[in-house]
Amino acid sequence: MIASNIRENVKRILAELPPDVRLLAAAKGSTPQEILEAVDAGAQLIGENYVQEAALTYETIGRRAEWHYIGHLQKNKVKRAVGLFDVVETVDSSEIAREIDRRSAEIGKVIPIFIEINSGREPQKSGVFPENVEALIREIASLPNLKVSGLMTMGPVSDNPEDVRPCFTETRKVFERIRNLNLPNVEMKHLSMGMSNSYRIAVEEGANIVRIGTLIFGARE
Repeated sequence: MIASNIRENVKRILAELPPDVRLLAAAKGSTPQEILEAVDAGAQLIGENYVQEAALTYETIGRRAEWHYIGHLQKNKVKRAVGLFDVVETVDSSEIAREIDRRSAEIGKVIPIFIEINSGREPQKSGVFPENVEALIREIASLPNLKVSGLMTMGPVSDNPEDVRPCFTETRKVFERIRNLNLPNVEMKHLSMGMSNSYRIAVEEGANIVRIGTLIFGARE
C-alpha cells in the first residue's frame, strides 16, 4: 500500500540530510501524482528504473525535477532514455557507454553518466567490480557526448545496514582515487549510494546522492 503522507516523508528526510546531500525519489511503481507530490515537497531528483514508466510520469511533471535513470539500461532503450533523462547512473560497460554517446550525438546532447560499481561482487547484479572501474573510465572518457560525473552502487540487501558499510567505504575510496587522477573529461562530483534502509550509513561514508523509495512512497509490490 502506498503511503498517504508522501509530503511529510520527504520533508522529514530532507530535514535529516546534510545540505550537500541530494535526495533522489526512487519512483518505481509509483503513480505520476505521487511522484509529483514528492517533487512539490522538495525532492529535486526523480529516479526511474524503466524508460516507459518514466515517459508517462514525464507527461505530468516535465522539467520540474532532474531525471536520473537508475535501472539496468538495455541497448534498445538508450535512444529513448537519452532524450528523457538528465543523468544515467548505471553505466557498466563500454558497449552501453558508446551507445549512449551515439544516441546523444543524434540529438546534440552531452549527458552526464555515473559508473555503476558492483561493490558487493554479487554475480546476479549489474555493475563493474571496483578494480575494473578505472580501466572502463579511461576507455570511455574521450567519448564526446557523455561526461563521466560520478559513481553509483547498490550494495547487497541486508536487514542490518551496517553489513553494507564496507561496500560503501570501498566505493568511496574508488571515487576519491579516480577524482585524484584528474583524467580528461572526467569530473568526479557525484557519489550515489544508499537506499531507504541504508542511506544514513551511505551519508556517513560520503554519499552526496541517496536514492530513497520505500520511506517516501511506502512499500510497493
